[in-house]
Amino acid sequence: MTNDARPTIADVARRAGVSKGLVSFALNGRAGVAPDTRERILSVAADMGFSPSLRARSLSTGRAFACGLVIGRSPDVIAADPFFPSFIAGVEDEFSVSGQVLVLAAATPGRQEDDTYRGLVADRRVDGVILSDLRADDARIPLVADLGIAAVTLGVPDVDSPFTSVSVDDGAGIRLAVDHLADLGHTDIAHVAGPVGMLHGRSRTDAFERAAEARGIRSRVVRTDFSAADGARATDALLDADAPPTAIVYSNDNMAIAGLGRAQRRGLVVPRDLSITGFDDAEIGGYLFPALTSVATDARGWGAAAARSLLAAIAGAPAEARMLPDPRLIVRASTAPPTRDPGAASTTRDPAAATTRDPATASTAPPTRAPGPAAGASGPPTA
Repeated sequence: MTNDARPTIADVARRAGVSKGLVSFALNGRAGVAPDTRERILSVAADMGFSPSLRARSLSTGRAFACGLVIGRSPDVIAADPFFPSFIAGVEDEFSVSGQVLVLAAATPGRQEDDTYRGLVADRRVDGVILSDLRADDARIPLVADLGIAAVTLGVPDVDSPFTSVSVDDGAGIRLAVDHLADLGHTDIAHVAGPVGMLHGRSRTDAFERAAEARGIRSRVVRTDFSAADGARATDALLDADAPPTAIVYSNDNMAIAGLGRAQRRGLVVPRDLSITGFDDAEIGGYLFPALTSVATDARGWGAAAARSLLAAIAGAPAEARMLPDPRLIVRASTAPPTRDPGAASTTRDPAAATTRDPATASTAPPTRAPGPAAGASGPPTA
């Protein structure tokens, strides 16, 4: 081997004093190699800077060394949702050190999504998939099982599943938000919820209603598609009521941020006139004015845990149910005791509501630049 040539498997075998076949077995984690021999081969390969060709590994093992994540949402919603970039970063944390590639696709739920899974398997592009945004009676579970590839689910399906699940208790986070607002004195709280067809949207709504009932407070729920635009619509509907709530628990931070903007546009002061909580604790929430109280989940850690579980499933590990640590409530400046009596009518309305102009093109005053994070905050807490 010359100094500038890339080392080959034959070079590793020669220096380790073993056959090329044994090097291949050791590098691919296959049985039949003594532990001390495997360690010596891996050490020699690392010292020589040897990295096996992905194509060669695929040919020798029959594996794609790739895993799929098919997201059944609009690309616009995916682009705006801070959860997915953090989750994908966690997946890549694991895949980058194990020689895996992430194949990412967005598909409309239904036939297009089913065809995407079938195509990935038929073309042998992936060894396994991560199933996100579980739905009621999720048809993807039997589909992927019939396709014969490994999978993990984000959450526990409501149908029989042969796959490992990696879950976070969404309901625990919502209960923390409701209890926090109730402790502040709120007795009229609304929930801007996700789609009823998504299990995590349903579980958050169920948790909200149970927590509200347990605290003896008035509650109401408005369904959305999880988008900021629908969050803004839901906020307008709640604030236009004869007796608007004194606090709103949003099912994600994007909708909470949109709701904060709609409330301020009406002249409401958050949190004096309306308390707001989000979910997911997006980084930007700590820099809003007022900074957003939000339920913190470790999306990056969830992605890493899902990736590890999927690699284990591909290697033949039995299915298991993995629960990750419960979410935490990060209390910031968007929540405070209510100053309006519950049931009292609001005196504010959207200033654009009396016109016929398209809100998307209506002229508005330039926004006031916030002075930075709320007093005492230097950004999103890391504790």
